[in-house]
Amino acid sequence: MNHATIAIDHPPLPRGTQRRAWWRQPHGSALSLAVLGAARSAPGIVVLVARDTHQAHQFETELRAFGSADDVLHLPDFETLPYDIFSPHPDIVSQRVATLYRLPTVRRGVLVTTAATLMQRLPPRGFIQGSNLALTVGQKLAIDAERQRLDAAGYRHVPQVLEPGDYATRGALLDVFPMGAAEPYRIELFDDQIETIRTFDPETQRSAARVDEVRLLNAREFPVTADAARAFRNTLRERFPIDPRRCPLYQ
Repeated sequence: MNHATIAIDHPPLPRGTQRRAWWRQPHGSALSLAVLGAARSAPGIVVLVARDTHQAHQFETELRAFGSADDVLHLPDFETLPYDIFSPHPDIVSQRVATLYRLPTVRRGVLVTTAATLMQRLPPRGFIQGSNLALTVGQKLAIDAERQRLDAAGYRHVPQVLEPGDYATRGALLDVFPMGAAEPYRIELFDDQIETIRTFDPETQRSAARVDEVRLLNAREFPVTADAARAFRNTLRERFPIDPRRCPLYQ
């Protein structure tokens, strides 16, 4: 490839017109630096499309080194095939949910993704934006009701919280690892009121810094309720000639 190209929509130009800048193939990390410079002067988000997951991670690392975390968003590939019977890694799902949540409010920066990811359908904006929940110190919280909300949002009830999407309950404690968060949180109740919220180390389970609020994003890009599962099974039977009793995906 002898050059790189970037197309940026420019509001004052006629609708559908694009202003293109052509670059000779930059050496090493110069491409990421040039993209970041273009993004800072662009009137919107610049999408950097990588050929594969490895290149996307390389671009993300370089862009964060040249800029800041606020300048860069990454929508990673699931790294699974359609209709696989196992889920993507929790870290991948966490980053995707966090990016989709932030994207509507970001006015300038770089979105890194792959060509394969661009071909996948995305959830409605309202599903991601409307399903988040904030827990604050002093707020009333019923453990049983909160467990039902977390289950409906796709979180996994586990004995010990280790990965994004996990939560655990022990008496008056609620441990939860929110999607998109860098670390899990320990919520301590006094009666039915949140007394403290602390971060903690998932390896040692030791509590750390206090915070005033924690925001819980949806744990999946699709609903995982009983109604959603029923609708999926019905659609699967309609569109594919399967025997439900012998189909692992259906089961």
